[in-house]
Amino acid sequence: MIATEMSPQEIKSNKPYLDWGLSEKEYNYICEKLLKRLPNYTETGLFAVMWSEHCSYKKSKPVLREFPSQNERVLQGPGEGAGIVDIGDKQAVVFKAESHNHPSAIEPYEGAATGVGGIIRDIFSMGARPIAMLDSLHFGEIKQARTKYLINEVVAGIGGYGNCMGIPTVGGEMTFDDCYTGNPLVNAMCVGLMEQKDMQVGRAQGIGNAVMYVGAKTGRDGIHGATFASADFSDEKETQRSAVQVGDPFMEKLLMEACLELTNKHADWLVGIQDMGAAGLVSSSCEMASKAGSGLELVLDDVPQREPEMSAYEIMLSESQERMLLCIRAGFEQKVKKLFEDYGLEAVVIGRVVAGKQYLLKHNGQTVADIPVSSLTDDVLEEASQEQVPQRILQAQKKQQWIPQINNAAEVLTKLLQQPTIASKKMFTQTYDSQVRTNTVVGPGSDAAVLRVRGTKKALAMTTDGNGRFVYLDPKIGGKMAVIEAAANLIASGALPLAVTDCLNYGDPNDPAIYWELHQSVLGMAEACRTLDTPVISGNVSLYNESNGKAIYPTPMIGMVGLIRDLKHIIPSFVQHQGDLVYLVGQTKQDFAGSELQKMQLGEISGSLNEVNTTKITLRMKRLLTAMEKGLVASAHDLSEGGLAVALAETTFGTKYGIKGELSLSGAELFSETAGRFIVTVAPAKQKQFLAEMKDKVALIGKVSGESQLHLTYQDGQFNLDLEVVKGLWEDAIPCLMKSKD
Repeated sequence: MIATEMSPQEIKSNKPYLDWGLSEKEYNYICEKLLKRLPNYTETGLFAVMWSEHCSYKKSKPVLREFPSQNERVLQGPGEGAGIVDIGDKQAVVFKAESHNHPSAIEPYEGAATGVGGIIRDIFSMGARPIAMLDSLHFGEIKQARTKYLINEVVAGIGGYGNCMGIPTVGGEMTFDDCYTGNPLVNAMCVGLMEQKDMQVGRAQGIGNAVMYVGAKTGRDGIHGATFASADFSDEKETQRSAVQVGDPFMEKLLMEACLELTNKHADWLVGIQDMGAAGLVSSSCEMASKAGSGLELVLDDVPQREPEMSAYEIMLSESQERMLLCIRAGFEQKVKKLFEDYGLEAVVIGRVVAGKQYLLKHNGQTVADIPVSSLTDDVLEEASQEQVPQRILQAQKKQQWIPQINNAAEVLTKLLQQPTIASKKMFTQTYDSQVRTNTVVGPGSDAAVLRVRGTKKALAMTTDGNGRFVYLDPKIGGKMAVIEAAANLIASGALPLAVTDCLNYGDPNDPAIYWELHQSVLGMAEACRTLDTPVISGNVSLYNESNGKAIYPTPMIGMVGLIRDLKHIIPSFVQHQGDLVYLVGQTKQDFAGSELQKMQLGEISGSLNEVNTTKITLRMKRLLTAMEKGLVASAHDLSEGGLAVALAETTFGTKYGIKGELSLSGAELFSETAGRFIVTVAPAKQKQFLAEMKDKVALIGKVSGESQLHLTYQDGQFNLDLEVVKGLWEDAIPCLMKSKD
């Protein structure tokens, strides 16, 4: 509780706003240009959170404009709670991803859980029912007790919240690198399904219409959470637990059902709806007014509070969970109140849309804020940022590329399968409920998750991908590779990629080298998205991911959703029949920089990336999808970490089959990580049709055998591996590391 708030003059003198993330230049601009007076304590707090990078994107906006965001399928692009894409039959898929990195580093269970809760609210605020959760998690190496604790608690938080909500966690990714030790990345993606007629927006308009607060009471948790997410991280901030909220998934379940009943059955009562996420009541209310060009008056005494004597500053900046803001047509307030009461929830009128364009807050009979709505949302000073190519990039361009020496490919493959980023994540994914609601056709462990769309022949495929190593070595090429990898996961499942959501996780943007990484990687991602025709419809930016001055790898996470037009076209990741022909789709080059092999053999990554031709890869993927839709492909698995040899082993795991192959590749090239390649199996009777469809860059490399052996002959050797043995090592690698004594 704040006993005595500073006066406007004391704020000017003592500059508390510097600790809240507002610069002196910004403060002076607010005083001199926007308000033409000194802001009071509450007003200064409002500006601090709304002008934080987390809410305003003042540093990243110029870069984000590079992304394509529209095509004929996009019904709602960036700017609302989530993006919406047409999937036919007057239905739409809704999805978005969010990061909860700093909170998860401090309170991993609650940080991860409330990250899940927040992204779910974004989906049902659009009028959609959430149907699936995915995640993208990046931790330090599994060798410290603290890292093991973080992993266990984050996984428990994700599962604990999603499972209680009855929303399956169906897929995701998990990688391990030292750079994430002090600053793990916890990105959550939610996918929803809706009838297009039920689409909602977050707007407050119509003079006299009510602003209603629904859900949990407001407490003092999460105050300045948005500011906390917009600052560098350090050991001192380990104790900043007040910036982390506490979630209640059972409350959120009730809130979701009440909101969906309102949006789906009583849309005529509703003008707008928005989640109270980052920056809580201030961001939701002023953004709803700003989008409508309206004025707003709120009476803060009427805001439900769970703690006594909360100040206006605390009420507005709290990030307590499970709260939504509604704009209700005048005259329907009691009906809305009754609807929420039936779910055991509060619904309270806390204000009205008013004439003009002012943002008025009243508390204890006094006006505690009177500022233009636009000053919080539209007048933020975009910050020009310096850019500089990092020295490591310049030095790598002068050095000869590293080519591995492989003396024993079988031994290398066996070790690679036990690297944590490649090894089985089953010990974590089995803690999630991936089958609740019984729509999941393909769950964790495959290239992409697949859910049926009930009442139709359609299915939705979904994935999350992010490999910071490649982006670190070459942000632009690495950005292209991140998008291509996500698209390849969907293609491998038989889906047409539709659109992208992202979490852009980077270090301190005030460092010119890091801002250059952000800009270049967005240029690469944007190019790949345009080529694939997968617009970026939603997402978030998470900057300042540093620990004690050391940045994470630049790690853009790509969340992608695809459409499978007919359930019979779903393609499994694992080999299906003895005697099927095994094809390698795509050309293998010497792509070892940033690979799992390089990290395993050298203990670090280095070098330059080879250029990636997004046009050729996209054409190849489209041909492969056509072949799949014509029933010519029995199974497909995209090649990613570990390259061809790892993919061949993985595509047999869980089956009774093996592969006998003969390749015109060197032992080293078995582990190259060239982007955009696939292993597919084809029935001999369909070989001719398959080749006619694919036209080029496919190579017959073997057959599916009836014994659990991987027998490969290649340019400079051969080996025969017992797949049951290596599968056991692959499955046991992470459990052994998690149980080991530090």
